[in-house]
Amino acid sequence: MKVFCGRANPTTGSVEWLEEDEHYDYHQEIARSSYADMLHDKDRVFKPMADAAVKIVEKNGFSDKIKIINKHSTEVTMGPDGDMPCRANILITELFDTELIGEGALPSYEHAHRHLVQENCEAVPHRATVYAQLVESRRMWSWNKLFPIPVHTSCGEQVIVPPLELERCPGAPSVYDIQLNQVSSSDFTVLSDVLPMFSVDFSKQVSSSAACHSRQFEPLASGRAQVVLSWWDIEMDPEGKIKCSMAPFWAHSDPEELQWRDHWMQCVYFLPQEEPVVQGSSIYLVAHHDDYCVWYSLQRTSPEKDRRVYPPRPVCDCQAHLLWNRPRFGEINDQDRTDQYIQALRTVLKPDSVCLCVSDGSLLSLLAHHLGAEQVFTVESSAASHRLMKKIFKANHLEDKINIIEKRPELLTSADLEGKKISLLLGEPFFTTSLLPWHNLYFWYVRTAVDQHLGPGAVVMPQTASLHTVVVEFRDLWRIRSPCGDCEGFDVHIMDDMIKRALDFRESKEAEPHPLWEYPCRCLSEPQQILTFDFRQPVPPHLIHAEGSIELRRPGRSHGAVLWMEYHLTPDSTVSTGLLKSAEDKGDCCWNPHCKQAVYFFTTADPRAPLGGPQTVSYTVDFHPHTGDITMDFSLSDTLDDGQ
Repeated sequence: MKVFCGRANPTTGSVEWLEEDEHYDYHQEIARSSYADMLHDKDRVFKPMADAAVKIVEKNGFSDKIKIINKHSTEVTMGPDGDMPCRANILITELFDTELIGEGALPSYEHAHRHLVQENCEAVPHRATVYAQLVESRRMWSWNKLFPIPVHTSCGEQVIVPPLELERCPGAPSVYDIQLNQVSSSDFTVLSDVLPMFSVDFSKQVSSSAACHSRQFEPLASGRAQVVLSWWDIEMDPEGKIKCSMAPFWAHSDPEELQWRDHWMQCVYFLPQEEPVVQGSSIYLVAHHDDYCVWYSLQRTSPEKDRRVYPPRPVCDCQAHLLWNRPRFGEINDQDRTDQYIQALRTVLKPDSVCLCVSDGSLLSLLAHHLGAEQVFTVESSAASHRLMKKIFKANHLEDKINIIEKRPELLTSADLEGKKISLLLGEPFFTTSLLPWHNLYFWYVRTAVDQHLGPGAVVMPQTASLHTVVVEFRDLWRIRSPCGDCEGFDVHIMDDMIKRALDFRESKEAEPHPLWEYPCRCLSEPQQILTFDFRQPVPPHLIHAEGSIELRRPGRSHGAVLWMEYHLTPDSTVSTGLLKSAEDKGDCCWNPHCKQAVYFFTTADPRAPLGGPQTVSYTVDFHPHTGDITMDFSLSDTLDDGQ
């Protein structure tokens, strides 16, 4: 049976109806879940999905001892005719996320103690403790606030400033979970010791009510308190002999034995405002939580004595944190990147330039104005981005200088542009709907749609774009696609097969987005350009095809191909969303930290197989202009000796 599914195409901007298999969502959910990563985690217990669990229990000979109940725990019934004949005396769970409580652990435990287990039951895990460390970090703070942006012009330096409302905004309510081990220690200054903030004993009655926990400490250094780094550990047994810790390397009891995880990482929390702290001057760090979220605040006096109303969960009221995610904030605050656009704009702008800027929530229009464009139009297709940009223009006294149009760019009319022809079409390009690097080719479709509004000799920036790839060996990321086979003596091939079938349904021939600055890898080949896109011309009607082979120049296990876009602003200026510089001798990669790259995992028997084997990778890549899709296929092959 087939079903019709509607989707917004991020590349063409159109809404499409596609015929899909009725089980498509099910297959996609499994394929993208990275369940295997959890079984590669030696420290933790994992509960497979119910439909696979029954088969796994049967295959391992435990059908007469283990009963699978395919329900949420809050729906389990008790009694002779219920799901469980009596209350349990052992409670074994895995309800945690990076934030510990973000998947509803507290209300689930609360319900279990009230309805499912005996009063003196033992829980596995037994206890969890949340830790925090206060730091100053310009890099991490740039993920949450808009910094002033200097623009050097012929009339002197202009500075783009954030609206006061944005400066005062506490930020987005969600935690930022990242692989903290990949943040350089030079990127932050430690202001406190590691502080145990609160613990939850899972063997006792748990409350999901809102609470706060404070810790008094003396700052280790004077500075600006901006960010709280947080993680947790769990003790599996009452004596605390078996521990599972999420601590980053500098706080781990045995850094050499760090267990890599992608399902549990570390948390970055942003204080509502940065606050000065003085070395040795006592202060209180307060952890607040409700039933699902944690947030932090600093207080000068004891919260118990102060009795003041605790700050509510932070909620963005400036629109910026709703429109820009954390990497996007970092990208906008990247002065080196901004300077690239400034230098490129200087080469194409003329005193009589009429500019049209097309990118979501972009500051390109302000740069164009400050650099001398006669008139600047910018298109914002969403009401949220329109409101935000109006605030930014007003804060910089440009509300009457830059024309902002709230409309999809494909629907622009001559009246919207005041009857003028565009001489310079600008884009970063960046669009909030983009997931994969090439989704920002939406700019090309916009350029095609506004062709009638471009004047003779109009300049488009970027002029062209190109798709690049490199073959890599991952240090750890391969685990999310690796079959498990046996886990702690249990045969879980059934789950491996289920995931493989889901991947083969479609996902095995598709790339998936990952922020590779968090996932170390080595280049086994040289970077290779495989497709080019000429924005100076409309989107062509015909397919753009490329095929070829990539020679592997370094020994290693070929786990996959990484793909990214490069935008050629001018012939002399290129912005890369992937590799930022050539790989070092050993092949270590330096990735753009503001963008996700696309990873195409190779289909191999075992990514942990011995070194050697295939020496080349063959590829076929097609760009389909009618849908905006890029399809691809990569295959490993051996290089034949000259004598063969």
